[in-house]
Amino acid sequence: MDVKQAKIRIEKLVEQINSFRFRYHVLDDPAVTDEIYDSLTRELIELETKYPQLKLKNSPTSRVGGIALDKFEKVEHKNRMLSLTDAFGFEELTAWEARIRKIIPNQPLDYYCELKFDGLAVSLRYVKGELAIAATRGDGFVGENVTANIRTIHSIPLELPEPNHLEVRGEVIMTKQVWAELNRQQAKEGKPPYVNTRNAAAGSIRQLDPKITASRKLQFYAYDVVTELGLKTHEQVHKQLRGLGFKVSETQKRARNLTEVLKFYEQVLKLRADLPFGIDGIVVSVNDLELLRRLGVVGKAPRGMIAFKFPPEKATTVVDDIIVQVGRTGKLTPIAVLRPVFVSGTTVSRATLHNEDEIRRLDVRIGDTVVLQRAGDVIPDIVEVLPKMRTGKETIFHMPKKCPICGSSVLRKEGMVDWVCSNKNCFAKQARGIRHLVSKGAFDMAGIGPKILNKFIETGLIKDGADLFGLQKEDIEILERFAEKSAENIIASIQGAKKITLPKFIYALGILHVGEETAFDLAQRFGSIERLGAASKDEINAIPNIGEVVADSVYEWFQSKRNQELIRKFLAVRVQIERVKVKTTPLTGKSIVVTGSLEFLSREEAKQAVREAGGNWSSSVSKNTDYVVVGENPGSKEEKAKKLGVKIINEKQFKALLNS
Repeated sequence: MDVKQAKIRIEKLVEQINSFRFRYHVLDDPAVTDEIYDSLTRELIELETKYPQLKLKNSPTSRVGGIALDKFEKVEHKNRMLSLTDAFGFEELTAWEARIRKIIPNQPLDYYCELKFDGLAVSLRYVKGELAIAATRGDGFVGENVTANIRTIHSIPLELPEPNHLEVRGEVIMTKQVWAELNRQQAKEGKPPYVNTRNAAAGSIRQLDPKITASRKLQFYAYDVVTELGLKTHEQVHKQLRGLGFKVSETQKRARNLTEVLKFYEQVLKLRADLPFGIDGIVVSVNDLELLRRLGVVGKAPRGMIAFKFPPEKATTVVDDIIVQVGRTGKLTPIAVLRPVFVSGTTVSRATLHNEDEIRRLDVRIGDTVVLQRAGDVIPDIVEVLPKMRTGKETIFHMPKKCPICGSSVLRKEGMVDWVCSNKNCFAKQARGIRHLVSKGAFDMAGIGPKILNKFIETGLIKDGADLFGLQKEDIEILERFAEKSAENIIASIQGAKKITLPKFIYALGILHVGEETAFDLAQRFGSIERLGAASKDEINAIPNIGEVVADSVYEWFQSKRNQELIRKFLAVRVQIERVKVKTTPLTGKSIVVTGSLEFLSREEAKQAVREAGGNWSSSVSKNTDYVVVGENPGSKEEKAKKLGVKIINEKQFKALLNS
């Protein structure tokens, strides 16, 4: 076969395979057996391998997955990707319609109803008919570029029938069958299972290696065209999408009024268990696109569309404790610590009790058996107490008289339901302390920044740094914008920081006037956190380089019962505090300054090495400095050392002193 013949054969193979792909993955109507499909695909691969210059852009072989990525690039959406307002009953749906009619009075309304898929929303941008960019929703304005992974999904056309510039929106989903198979494989490999099809789909799309995504057998259902095509109704949009070669749900209906919407909702609710994929309700849209545009957007949701959600699943569990979180505004919110329970596809271990009045209304007590539901499949909520399950050992909860964060008095203004902390700086102070604790010089928890910590504090997951080590992946996954992989990375970073040296641990506590050098001196003198905690003010003050002010601060910190409890919490969650072994070397008692870049040691490693050699690490050159270590591209410290007559050594000499 010559090049000309190969070109013709490749074109025919691509056309035939893509035709079979459309029948199988979009129409759910396989025209041939898998053996025939695979045979044609193998022939195409052989020809493309032999004649790579003849490979077509829309070749089905490009769906197997390309080169793995280092990270996902950000993509700015040309048109904001909105989310939907939820309705949890017919009354809320009726109220939504009433709000609409105030804006467009006297306008005839009909609705388009479709399934609300439980997957990952994505945007597909086609340029001259070819798939150019695929992006996740992100924050609605900026998402992640997942084009390489989206190309592996067979129900997404890589090329449109006409060379249009088009943006299509839809949902990436994983079927229940594929999800079950994936979890069986996860179990074989000793990996944790995906808790539901939504997490599995989202986790699959956010794989850096497209080959992994290709193996997950994802599907895509289109539901909207952002580009103006001159269409009049949302119903026509679905027909247009189907004509362009996209997979569109067959379960949909045009409804003349809300009564017909409710009838469709009830039909779908009965079908829900038998559907091959997960859904959590239906989407109801004003069918007329011009009216939809006139209604506009409120917040981050279109006024003319709403998610009519199914009743949340319920489960029973036990309230093991009730704790109090302090929010950004100082509001105190009681949180029920639950015996972990699986509900609506997620393991739940905490639920908000809102305020003291809600606790009294429910009469919920510590030790009670309660009915839990996830409102909208997202926020855990206690809706009922089962008093007949009580044993008599249950404890009535009382709101604290002092702020659990800073110890200040709490206030409840007349006519208000919430208690608030009287200390205006309470949240900021606590947040700063925890941010210090995870910083590089302390526990060094990479990837856990202020936004994440603030979210943990606001939602009641943590009150202090020790609480971080008690977090589970399931606690984080249910938070908004925390994907499964993100939760795994956070937990891995926290657990990886459990082993810490004593100087770093003392520094991490954030004691007033205690920096890294003072923390090291304290660790060297007392050897353990227990001995430091039991030390007298005079014993602390006797340490060289520690004055009376610092000694007072350290002593008073360890006398605080709240701080003593914090130390106990760290030990209870198995934080391993290691004593630094100090050698006797030529650097013992010497003051060392490093300037420039070292070839074999990072700045942090050099600092640690100096301390373990008994030396004192310093950031500035003075007449008391013993050695200035000069690396590549040194700064002004080298010139200052020369002026002061301080001994200058290179990295090789520095290493020799460390090792001698």
